[in-house]
Amino acid sequence: MAVKFEQALLDYPQQRAGAARHPDSVDQSDRRVPINLRQSGPTPVEMLISTRVRKSPYWHLAYEAGCWRATVYNRMYHPRGYVRPEDGGAMLEYESLIHDVTMWNVAVERQIQVKGPDAERFVNYVITRDATKIKPMRGKYVILCNEEGGIINDPVLLRIAEDEFWFSLSDSDLELWMRGVNIGMGFNVTIAEIDVAPVQIQGPKSEALMADLFGEAVRGIPYYGLMEGQVAGHDVIVSQTGFTGEKGYEIYLKEATKYAEDLWYTVLAAGEPHNLRVIAPAHHRRIAAGILSWGQDVDQETLPFQCNLAYQVPRNKEADYIGKQKLEKVREQLDAGRPPFSHIMVGIRFGGSKVTDYSNDFWLISGPDGGEPEGYVTSPWYSPELETNIALAYVPFDLRAVGTRLTVHLPVEYAAADGSTAVEAEVVEVPFRPSVNPNARERARAKGIDFAD
Repeated sequence: MAVKFEQALLDYPQQRAGAARHPDSVDQSDRRVPINLRQSGPTPVEMLISTRVRKSPYWHLAYEAGCWRATVYNRMYHPRGYVRPEDGGAMLEYESLIHDVTMWNVAVERQIQVKGPDAERFVNYVITRDATKIKPMRGKYVILCNEEGGIINDPVLLRIAEDEFWFSLSDSDLELWMRGVNIGMGFNVTIAEIDVAPVQIQGPKSEALMADLFGEAVRGIPYYGLMEGQVAGHDVIVSQTGFTGEKGYEIYLKEATKYAEDLWYTVLAAGEPHNLRVIAPAHHRRIAAGILSWGQDVDQETLPFQCNLAYQVPRNKEADYIGKQKLEKVREQLDAGRPPFSHIMVGIRFGGSKVTDYSNDFWLISGPDGGEPEGYVTSPWYSPELETNIALAYVPFDLRAVGTRLTVHLPVEYAAADGSTAVEAEVVEVPFRPSVNPNARERARAKGIDFAD
């Protein structure tokens, strides 16, 4: 009996795990918790819908609109597909985004309000950028770092008033962290989630649709600008922001628990002349724009200098902030040619069949001649405009240069025409294509300023 049991243990990895063994060749010695690089494949399971995970105010409306799959984001159910694969899937949703206008249920971007006499001082202490330069009714993309310089959130920050900010969260629990910070610091502020839920309106016809909803004044909102308005008689904040790099908007509905249906159906009706479609967040578009997804491309062990966010760490911010000492030390090490991390984010183009859906794993990367994996892909997709697969990926620091040749190891469903799953790749510039709304890094590059540090 014992012999049979021991043999079963020996056979199990080959029979069950196979390629799912963790690759030790990828150096993750600078992380406490390594990225799980097992190639376990889709491992399909049915999502349990229960009261343990929150349903946003728009959840039932998304289901009504055809949502057939979801993930969990900020402890809420998040729609991630409306058009089924046999009908065109995410790529058909993408067509609506680039030709017409789309609405996204992004209520998972929970809104954490910081309000009070010390609101600006508190916000300036927890973000790396200079909060004093953000005027009322303007916003910024910001990052918050822990004391070791790791990125714990990269929200859009809205300044509603002199004494009020909203953090529109990415996927991590920032409220508890900020409350903990203030227990020790004692700023005169309140910190709490509020009943505000956004939807995104994205696509080339987004401005026309928004003008139908809010009047011509909405056309004058600058990038990251805000305005107050009403939908179906209910108060909202409108921002010119989004997850695409293109011109688009977010509508933040106040008292969303009460009025979600009123906003949703009003936008649907207004969108009919513009061929509006409800879709999931378009990761193919945000990858092309170089927009990061927290938890997928970055986490609390990722330094801004590793992931194209060096511009978020200004050299001239005099005020202290959490992580400043560590980040300044890291910059000194980089200036001296001694990076304190093993891997850095790059953009790559790669071969194989068209990647037309979310990847199940962090695909592995080797050097140009194959061999043992040295890096991994975080966000891959096929770009119809560029007519190639593109991805954000982490590679060893010495392989970061544009033009570097690599090998990406694909799952069998994306194999090349000859059946090969090891395909050629090349490091390219990020973003992969110009954005309608370029970020600070892109604008600086256009002026000849190097933000690579």
